[in-house]
Amino acid sequence: MKFPLSWLKRYLETSATADELAVAMTRVGLEVEDVSNPADALKPFVIAKVLTAERHPQADKLQVLSVDTGTGAGLQVVCGAPNARAGLLGVFGPPGAHVPGLDVVLKVAAIRGVESNGMMCSTRELLLGEDHDGIIELPADAPVGTSYAQWAGLDDPVFDVAITPNRQDCMGVYGIARDLAAAGLGALKPLTAPDLAESGPVAVAVRTDDPEGCPAFYARSVSRVVNGPSPAWLQDLLTKAGLRPISALVDVTNYFTIGHGRPLHVYDVAKLQGGLVARRARDGEELLALNGKSYALTGDMTVIADDAHVHDIGGIMGGMESGVSEGTTDVLIEAAYFDPARIGHTGRALGLTSDARARFERGVDPAFVEPGLDLAAAMVLALCGGTVSEIARAGDAPVVAKTVRFDPALTQALGGLDVAADEQKAILERLGFGVSGDAPWDVAVPSWRRDVDGAADLVEEVVRLHGLDKVQSVALPRAEGVATPTATPGQKLERRLKRLMAGRGLDEAITWSFIAEAEAAKFGGFHWRLDNPLSAELAVMRASLLPGLVAAAERNMARGADGVRFFQYGRRYLSDGEKPTLALLLAGEAVPRGWQTGKARAFDAFDVKAEVLAVLAAAGAPVERLQTVQPASAHYHPGRSAKLVLGKAVLAEFGELHPHVLGDLPGAAAAEVYLDAVPERRAKRARPAFSPPALQPVTRDFAFLLPETAQADALLRAVKGADKALIVDARLFDRFAGAGVPDGQVSLAVTVTLQPVEKTLTDAEIEGVGKAVVAAAAKVGGVLRS
Repeated sequence: MKFPLSWLKRYLETSATADELAVAMTRVGLEVEDVSNPADALKPFVIAKVLTAERHPQADKLQVLSVDTGTGAGLQVVCGAPNARAGLLGVFGPPGAHVPGLDVVLKVAAIRGVESNGMMCSTRELLLGEDHDGIIELPADAPVGTSYAQWAGLDDPVFDVAITPNRQDCMGVYGIARDLAAAGLGALKPLTAPDLAESGPVAVAVRTDDPEGCPAFYARSVSRVVNGPSPAWLQDLLTKAGLRPISALVDVTNYFTIGHGRPLHVYDVAKLQGGLVARRARDGEELLALNGKSYALTGDMTVIADDAHVHDIGGIMGGMESGVSEGTTDVLIEAAYFDPARIGHTGRALGLTSDARARFERGVDPAFVEPGLDLAAAMVLALCGGTVSEIARAGDAPVVAKTVRFDPALTQALGGLDVAADEQKAILERLGFGVSGDAPWDVAVPSWRRDVDGAADLVEEVVRLHGLDKVQSVALPRAEGVATPTATPGQKLERRLKRLMAGRGLDEAITWSFIAEAEAAKFGGFHWRLDNPLSAELAVMRASLLPGLVAAAERNMARGADGVRFFQYGRRYLSDGEKPTLALLLAGEAVPRGWQTGKARAFDAFDVKAEVLAVLAAAGAPVERLQTVQPASAHYHPGRSAKLVLGKAVLAEFGELHPHVLGDLPGAAAAEVYLDAVPERRAKRARPAFSPPALQPVTRDFAFLLPETAQADALLRAVKGADKALIVDARLFDRFAGAGVPDGQVSLAVTVTLQPVEKTLTDAEIEGVGKAVVAAAAKVGGVLRS
């Protein structure tokens, strides 16, 4: 959530600097991701006066200006603004200045043959508004030559704060001010209920026919309003918060959404037909929302409708038809309470996000429905004039009194901090909690803190305000009778494999266990869907670790990495449970270009197969007995991938990934090792003493012709089995296809190692083994090449 320092100071009386406030926010659990200052980008821009303005000799729509930037001398500037004229005071950007709205750096340049030394700027070019019809016009008393940002009061730092889902009270600037005041950074300014001069009943009757989705629906009408641009101070606040000012009426609702975490909505009364009702949508109903998109509604969604049709997706976004405009004279201001679960379900189903949804699905303060409506009505009267009606109430806001029994000794027991009871009480009271009685206390939870359910939550409040940095790091006590480490075999295996992968030069990646449904579909689908996902992009549990690794590789490659070597130890979520898995992904350059290596070489299936075999060996799999079979899963490249199997069990899949799953990656080799399929290691036996053979080994080379689709692995297994007593190794050392080899066939050359044990082999014995090798190769389609 973004907001400027000036907005915070509307609620917090403080002399603290922006940096001090940022540190305090992070200290109490409101993580500040960034503090930026719009004035920093505008430091080079100064107030300048146009001395003369003459027509450009080569262009009718351009003028040649003489501009005084504070030196008294005229600087020549070419300008195309229609309002440029002698005597005008505006904002000048000198050569070397970066214009944020254009993303260009100014330099001395010839425009249609006339030299121009900088430019006079519009509000859009400086990202101060949307006006681009002419250059900025300043009042006559603006001091020429001074910094425009300083003179205009633009030195207003903007905070970007990451609000965790449990802190719905801080989804408004006022809630953040409350936390800072409780932390000692100033005094919270109280909200005073306005005294509204009511004039008759509300113009539009309201009711709720969906008490589950919308328990409370309150409204006031304001007649004879004048809806124009909002005042500069309000536009400035919204712009710095990242919102576009629209009109006074709409800007008021945005002010309360960001400022108080209280979304509101205004309807043009003239566009309504009959009363407004909060109800369930009817299947087949559609709404053209304010974002210009149409949404098909279903019966499990809450909407606001009149007698004719739907006008609002309750708590998420209003419709175009009843929106206010410059000609609006009578409005209805709606303040409602919507069920958080219903809002979250509707938003996900429609794929629709908004500032209102972000607050309602976390849970707004139910006790602030009516006060928020009154404050908004008072602001509309102040900015747009008119007369306000009585309040109309349909339903009741679910304000539930909650009291927690709290013993201050728990702070030491659970939080590890020895905080005096009086200080704990003061902290809780500064946060708005009511503390009564002797310890243990009865603590009344304020309506805006729906995240507080028990005593442990109160410990958290005390600890974060007293200072998380004061919690000492201490080792957990070892339970009595526990004398040795208690890591399980699975935990030991995980540690061993992680060390192995890191030692082989791979980097560990940690990615989300839940992914988007579309990403899951690329890698074989999914089995588990979340009932309440964080977002549509995190809606299903992964059945493969590869989508996360592919996304991580894309991010790294996009930032200039020549190559990535990732591994992740995690879980796949299948229909029969969670499965431990180690995934690998190699992308980019396996070998960089060089004078010895020539062109850079990309990773291929054999690179990742070597890593897989190392993992399986460390996991205790009998790698010498594994078979390589095809095909692998559909997300692998056909012909460049395979499975490693032991009997019927698939221990791993590896290979180059199919282009349709790569996204922006030019290519990648990947693998998944299914650790749940690896047979458990048997108890280790003592190794026999090393006894090297006393006799010299014998090697013989064979070349066989096989179909080009034949697997070398099958040939090697057959050769090794020709004489298990003498053949100790068989290794492929050449593959050839071309002249001398029939079409459709390939020549595979194998080195066979014989190890005599009792006596030196005779030529006849060696020849006999050779015949057995040729016969074994024939069983898999191999013919000895002559």
